[in-house]
Amino acid sequence: MWTTTSRRQFLRHATSTLGLTASAYWAPSRAVAWWDDPDKSDSVATAAAKLIERGVAFLRPRQDAKGGWTTQREPGITALVVPALLRSGQVAPGDPSVTRALSYLEGFIGPKGGLSEAPHANYSTSIALIAFREANVNHRYDRAIKAGQDFLKSMQWDESEGKTREDAFYGGANSRPDLSNTAFFIEALRETGLPSDDPNLQKAIVFISRCQNLKSEFNDQSWAGKVNDGGFIYTAANGGQSIAGQTTDGGLRSYASMTYAGLKSMIYAGLSRDDPRVKAALTYITQHYTVDENPGLGQQGLYYYYHTFAKTMAVLGQPILKDGKGASHDWRSDLVAALGKRQLREGGWVNPADRFMEGDPNLVTAYALLALAYTREKAK
Repeated sequence: MWTTTSRRQFLRHATSTLGLTASAYWAPSRAVAWWDDPDKSDSVATAAAKLIERGVAFLRPRQDAKGGWTTQREPGITALVVPALLRSGQVAPGDPSVTRALSYLEGFIGPKGGLSEAPHANYSTSIALIAFREANVNHRYDRAIKAGQDFLKSMQWDESEGKTREDAFYGGANSRPDLSNTAFFIEALRETGLPSDDPNLQKAIVFISRCQNLKSEFNDQSWAGKVNDGGFIYTAANGGQSIAGQTTDGGLRSYASMTYAGLKSMIYAGLSRDDPRVKAALTYITQHYTVDENPGLGQQGLYYYYHTFAKTMAVLGQPILKDGKGASHDWRSDLVAALGKRQLREGGWVNPADRFMEGDPNLVTAYALLALAYTREKAK
């Protein structure tokens, strides 16, 4: 366990979650023509497979000499691309592109464990854990997975940092804890074998609950009841922040990508559908169901939204969702169609609303492929 001093020294070098800086990477063509008149006889699975095939073909030649994608920025993008390729059903764990990419990621594993030598160390480690797990044939990456788990646990804000449950930082992940990093933290630990009742996950739910616009025994923040719609914000730390902005009375507006991240985290941590936090989050998503935008942020963060939306719905195991007006939606079909309309001629995806690094086609294509993969998953 780190001392408080050593940990704080490290944290000063860690930056916030991937995504608040973006720049133009590539000038794409328009959406691919073949989807303009899709074959109506295609099943959702067949249509998704066509999109996936083209997306994988887009990413393969973009791997660079270091073995990753967009390595001039950080390893987190490579860590997303690897599971996107492996979950496509077209790339095997022993594929040379995968082994090269994982070797590149291993280069960031430091003495503290995890990708502690990487920028956005919490985020990069969380995503890399999923990549290592997906490729862990014959226990090849057992050591890297265990080191990553230990690193993430050591970086969580808790009693070892002098934080009690009364502190808004408590249970969160990242230098200044936020819901995005904490959701990746929870998913990484659950998907690499930790049970839902693990103490670190239960601490994380304390922080997650404080990010929900729901005045209750689980959220004691001053703004919790001002919006009170069951949705989620970016962070409860330092008085709270929402990327979607504030209401005139100081409430923090909910937005959908964080709401799906919060709901998924609650499910991973073992909360039941009868829990008032889960019920409130489900109410929000039924009232804001769409695949046309990231509700609350419009086109900003759209592909992060698609990825989180799809993962959450797969975990819920609910193929049909009834919206707030009573209309039923096959979310898999809706999502495949939305991504089909947005796929570029080259086979990848990019977000013209270039925020949260979604101007990078490598990142965005990884998000899209993961979202498509989740349309084929059953609840875990």
